[in-house]
Amino acid sequence: MEAKLRSTDDLPLEPVSGGEGTARQLLTGPGEGAGFHMRRFVMEPGGGMPRHRNQVEHQQYVLRGRASVGLGDETVTVRAGSVVHIPAGVPHWYRAEGSEPFEFLCVVPDDPDRIELVDGG
Repeated sequence: MEAKLRSTDDLPLEPVSGGEGTARQLLTGPGEGAGFHMRRFVMEPGGGMPRHRNQVEHQQYVLRGRASVGLGDETVTVRAGSVVHIPAGVPHWYRAEGSEPFEFLCVVPDDPDRIELVDGG
Protein backbone atom coordinates (compact mmCIF):
# COMPACT_ATOMS: atom_id res chain seq x y z
CA MET A 1 0.00 0.00 0.00
CA GLU A 2 1.42 3.36 -0.96
CA ALA A 3 0.68 6.71 0.69
CA LYS A 4 -1.88 8.94 -1.04
CA LEU A 5 -2.94 12.54 -0.73
CA ARG A 6 -6.31 13.71 -1.98
CA SER A 7 -8.31 16.91 -1.73
CA THR A 8 -12.04 16.80 -1.12
CA ASP A 9 -12.24 19.48 -3.85
CA ASP A 10 -11.27 16.77 -6.35
CA LEU A 11 -13.80 14.16 -5.19
CA PRO A 12 -17.47 14.21 -6.24
CA LEU A 13 -20.19 14.86 -3.67
CA GLU A 14 -23.05 12.67 -4.90
CA PRO A 15 -26.71 12.55 -3.82
CA VAL A 16 -27.61 9.56 -1.63
CA SER A 17 -30.51 7.58 -3.06
CA GLY A 18 -33.24 7.26 -0.46
CA GLY A 19 -31.94 10.28 1.41
CA GLU A 20 -33.47 13.73 1.51
CA GLY A 21 -31.05 16.65 1.02
CA THR A 22 -28.18 14.22 1.65
CA ALA A 23 -24.93 13.77 -0.28
CA ARG A 24 -21.96 11.43 0.15
CA GLN A 25 -18.31 11.78 -0.78
CA LEU A 26 -16.12 8.68 -0.97
CA LEU A 27 -12.81 9.76 0.60
CA THR A 28 -11.21 6.32 0.54
CA GLY A 29 -12.80 3.26 -0.97
CA PRO A 30 -12.67 -0.50 -0.56
CA GLY A 31 -9.15 -1.82 -0.88
CA GLU A 32 -7.50 1.58 -0.26
CA GLY A 33 -6.96 1.37 3.48
CA ALA A 34 -5.83 -0.93 6.25
CA GLY A 35 -9.11 -2.84 6.40
CA PHE A 36 -11.46 0.18 6.39
CA HIS A 37 -12.61 3.09 4.23
CA MET A 38 -13.94 6.58 4.91
CA ARG A 39 -16.86 8.61 3.63
CA ARG A 40 -18.08 12.17 4.23
CA PHE A 41 -21.82 12.85 4.48
CA VAL A 42 -23.46 16.28 4.19
CA MET A 43 -27.15 16.82 5.02
CA GLU A 44 -28.86 20.10 4.30
CA PRO A 45 -31.00 21.58 7.12
CA GLY A 46 -34.10 19.41 7.42
CA GLY A 47 -32.50 16.67 5.32
CA GLY A 48 -31.79 13.17 6.46
CA MET A 49 -31.82 9.44 5.90
CA PRO A 50 -34.70 7.05 6.57
CA ARG A 51 -34.50 4.20 9.07
CA HIS A 52 -32.15 1.54 7.70
CA ARG A 53 -29.55 -1.00 8.75
CA ASN A 54 -26.18 -2.03 7.38
CA GLN A 55 -24.30 -5.32 7.48
CA VAL A 56 -21.17 -3.55 8.74
CA GLU A 57 -20.51 -1.39 11.79
CA HIS A 58 -19.95 2.39 11.48
CA GLN A 59 -17.68 4.80 13.33
CA GLN A 60 -18.76 8.42 12.84
CA TYR A 61 -17.30 11.79 13.81
CA VAL A 62 -19.50 14.89 13.50
CA LEU A 63 -17.69 17.82 11.84
CA ARG A 64 -20.42 20.48 11.99
CA GLY A 65 -24.10 21.04 12.55
CA ARG A 66 -26.62 19.17 14.67
CA ALA A 67 -28.93 16.23 14.06
CA SER A 68 -31.32 13.82 15.69
CA VAL A 69 -30.10 10.28 15.16
CA GLY A 70 -32.14 7.18 15.81
CA LEU A 71 -30.07 4.29 17.15
CA GLY A 72 -32.22 1.21 17.57
CA ASP A 73 -35.13 2.34 19.78
CA GLU A 74 -33.28 5.40 21.14
CA THR A 75 -33.09 8.94 19.68
CA VAL A 76 -30.03 11.05 20.48
CA THR A 77 -28.90 14.55 19.50
CA VAL A 78 -25.42 14.80 18.04
CA ARG A 79 -23.38 17.91 17.20
CA ALA A 80 -19.88 18.90 16.15
CA GLY A 81 -17.40 16.87 18.18
CA SER A 82 -19.76 13.92 18.80
CA VAL A 83 -18.51 10.40 18.13
CA VAL A 84 -21.06 7.72 17.23
CA HIS A 85 -20.63 3.95 17.02
CA ILE A 86 -23.34 1.99 15.20
CA PRO A 87 -22.98 -1.79 15.47
CA ALA A 88 -23.70 -3.93 12.42
CA GLY A 89 -27.41 -4.65 11.97
CA VAL A 90 -28.68 -1.87 14.28
CA PRO A 91 -31.46 0.20 12.66
CA HIS A 92 -30.59 3.90 12.47
CA TRP A 93 -31.76 7.17 10.85
CA TYR A 94 -30.75 10.84 10.65
CA ARG A 95 -32.55 14.21 10.58
CA ALA A 96 -30.46 17.40 10.29
CA GLU A 97 -31.60 20.17 12.64
CA GLY A 98 -30.90 23.88 12.85
CA SER A 99 -29.92 26.30 10.10
CA GLU A 100 -26.55 24.90 9.01
CA PRO A 101 -25.72 21.66 7.21
CA PHE A 102 -24.99 18.55 9.27
CA GLU A 103 -21.70 16.97 8.23
CA PHE A 104 -19.86 13.88 9.46
CA LEU A 105 -17.11 11.44 8.59
CA CYS A 106 -18.03 7.76 8.52
CA VAL A 107 -15.45 4.98 8.72
CA VAL A 108 -16.56 1.44 7.86
CA PRO A 109 -14.81 -1.92 7.56
CA ASP A 110 -13.57 -2.88 4.12
CA ASP A 111 -16.17 -5.66 3.98
CA PRO A 112 -19.20 -6.19 1.73
CA ASP A 113 -22.16 -4.14 2.93
CA ARG A 114 -25.85 -4.16 2.16
CA ILE A 115 -28.26 -1.39 3.17
CA GLU A 116 -31.78 -2.44 4.07
CA LEU A 117 -34.64 0.01 4.72
CA VAL A 118 -36.49 -0.74 7.96
CA ASP A 119 -40.12 0.12 8.77
CA GLY A 120 -40.97 2.21 11.77
CA GLY A 121 -38.69 5.20 11.46
